[in-house]
Amino acid sequence: MRHLIGWVAPVVPLIILLSLLCLRCLMLNAATQVIEYLRTPAAIRDRCNQLFALACDDQLEHFRCCLNRLETTADFVIQVMREQYPTLEIPFHSRWRHFEVDGASRVSQLTSLLGQGFPLEMAKLKIDLAVTSVLLDAGAGNQWRYIEPGTGRVFRRSEGLAIASFHLFQQGAFSSDPDRPWQADAEGLQQLTAAQLAKGLQVNSGNPLVGLEGRLKLLQQLGKTLLSHPDFFGSETPRPGNLVPYLITLSQAGRLPASQILRTLLEGFGDIWPGRVAIAEVNLGDVWRHPQLPDTDLGSQLVPFHKLSQWLTYSFLEPLQEVGLEITHLDALTGLAEYRNGGLCVDCGLLEAKHGRVTRDRHRPDSSVIVEWRALTVILLDQIAACVRQKLNLNATDLPLAKILQGGSWTAGRRIAGQLRNGLPPIQIDSDGTVF
Repeated sequence: MRHLIGWVAPVVPLIILLSLLCLRCLMLNAATQVIEYLRTPAAIRDRCNQLFALACDDQLEHFRCCLNRLETTADFVIQVMREQYPTLEIPFHSRWRHFEVDGASRVSQLTSLLGQGFPLEMAKLKIDLAVTSVLLDAGAGNQWRYIEPGTGRVFRRSEGLAIASFHLFQQGAFSSDPDRPWQADAEGLQQLTAAQLAKGLQVNSGNPLVGLEGRLKLLQQLGKTLLSHPDFFGSETPRPGNLVPYLITLSQAGRLPASQILRTLLEGFGDIWPGRVAIAEVNLGDVWRHPQLPDTDLGSQLVPFHKLSQWLTYSFLEPLQEVGLEITHLDALTGLAEYRNGGLCVDCGLLEAKHGRVTRDRHRPDSSVIVEWRALTVILLDQIAACVRQKLNLNATDLPLAKILQGGSWTAGRRIAGQLRNGLPPIQIDSDGTVF
């Protein structure tokens, strides 16, 4: 017996160490599964539906839902759709629409200079432009405006940021290669300065832009991220456009699910977002905690939105189609949880604030007010879309959510805000330039 104890004793620490290592592996596996889940559109709808169910039972702190206003809201959206697109031939909701504002196709002007013989290179250029432009697209604030060089036209908000980013791109602001100015590469993005960005966006004391520093950090961090993922972005000259050949390799018989594009973007660009909620030291990006969700497991109180990443996914559709890919399952993506769609829901009475602080105060993106507002907006956009299709006798294939957003809900939200408050959203957000 003494001999057996003498043999076992030295082994005990090893057994404990192996047990701890096994436990750590199990925890890491569980964390990986949660992270992968929170990067899916299904998770967005799942968690938003949990808050929607609470709202329907009038159990949320800040909002209640008034679904008796659904039909009138859908009617308003249809009215706006028919005014913009009388034949209902609606393009996708994407960054490309903003480059076309005021009747000028700026991207066509750029691509005509490059020639039309290289579709893959053209798609890479467009993805470089889309990524940098979308990352600059958070809310501009109420005072900023952009005067377009050459035309003298004045633009504000998303259109202004789109046109400003287009001219920055055209001037080579994101490229390190003078011989290839029309690209965004790792070195060029990291070298971008606040002064250069402010000049390109025409920011000064009389023309302030919300979150300029946050936008700059996003672009600089994008440059670093491009270097850390050579499998996505290439190793010789890392750039966002190199995602095009990578996504082609993921397609099956020329077909690629929209959710696969989103998953790739969330994985490839995950490191660019400011540190917020993280699991196992992985930054989750546009994911926020809500205290009324049950705290039953790792990440169970987290609500993902991935607004800019989904906006970017929608903006990838056309360049990928131009190289021959068929994008499938578009309606797996969700509506965009931002202040135009959310404002539509509030201004049309689908959402009702339960106390005056909701519309009186400014709220941080991580506040329960904003998380509730965004979550309810995601689900209500699905319901608006279903009601619109029913009234028009169309199905989701004929009229996917990406077209209803464009046709649609985003413009309707802006229009009613213009009628009620000179364009201001009904709820004010203390933005850092990296979420909305």
